[in-house]
Amino acid sequence: MRILVIGGTWFLGKSIAERALGRGWAVTTFNRGQSGPDVEGVQPVHGNRMVQTDLDELAQHSPWDAVIDTSSSDLAPRDVLLATTALRDMSRRWVHISTVSVYQGWPHQPLTDASPLLECPADADETYGYTGEDGSPTVYGFQKAGGEHAVTEAFGDAAVFLRPGVILGPGEYVGRLPWWLSRAVRGGRIVAPAPAGRRIQPVDVRDVAEFALGQAASASSGGYNLTHPEGITFADFVSECLTVVDSTGIPVWVDPDVLVAQGVSQWTELPLWRTHAGVWSVDSGRAVAAGLRCRPITETIRDTWAWLARDGRPVHHPRWAEHGIAPDKEAKVLASL
Repeated sequence: MRILVIGGTWFLGKSIAERALGRGWAVTTFNRGQSGPDVEGVQPVHGNRMVQTDLDELAQHSPWDAVIDTSSSDLAPRDVLLATTALRDMSRRWVHISTVSVYQGWPHQPLTDASPLLECPADADETYGYTGEDGSPTVYGFQKAGGEHAVTEAFGDAAVFLRPGVILGPGEYVGRLPWWLSRAVRGGRIVAPAPAGRRIQPVDVRDVAEFALGQAASASSGGYNLTHPEGITFADFVSECLTVVDSTGIPVWVDPDVLVAQGVSQWTELPLWRTHAGVWSVDSGRAVAAGLRCRPITETIRDTWAWLARDGRPVHHPRWAEHGIAPDKEAKVLASL
């Protein structure tokens, strides 16, 4: 197999490149050379995917059996279309990393792979879409849906869309799981979002990488939700964080109404916490049937802590600073109980 990974130097892209090399595949990576070192063993090509001449230069390194695009998160659909148009004759298929935010019902309703998507044209610019008063749908969701249309326009039935909810694991640059681990290290009384028994569905970056490679080598098409089929309760999640860092911290389970009243921001100040009914009700049955295998989330927690202790934060990213409640605000919440 010959594959092109757009991205390939950090988190998911890096994991995909490393695992593809482990399979004996020939791997080309394409990125700006700014987010981290190239994985040893790949054929690196440096350039900007939004510059036509750079894409033309990249095309000189083709053909590929598959393209795996891990770097379209912040791009407008028309920017995705630029790359897919430039490379559509250079590859047999395109595996696109998308998001559950493309669904009309996200995050209010339980979702399957057949749930209706938001509408956005393939050539839309970054202004297309809107964010609802309750925070959904989002401009981000519209933009990612348009990106999917851009891939379909170029690759048709040879396009595959992977729609994860939350990806955790070693190398995470967003800072969700690292914040919970660092909070566990500080110990004391820890604000935790009730109910403790609520199940969450984050998926390990290494499992997403393996599934992406499987889809690159397959003849499938369409979308796959990538969420952990068993999940983990929030209580067990927090408990494992405390255990792996050897903390004596004590979680204090606070009613969501109290957290909202105290102005605690969902999804960021308490990472992975959100009250919407569908946020952790995303069915991944089609992906499981196609080969998705998810390790226990406790293993993801342990390995992320080992990575942090060994390598630390790999890449400075603005989203890291968004996550985690400030100590004084947490103390205020605890004092209000």
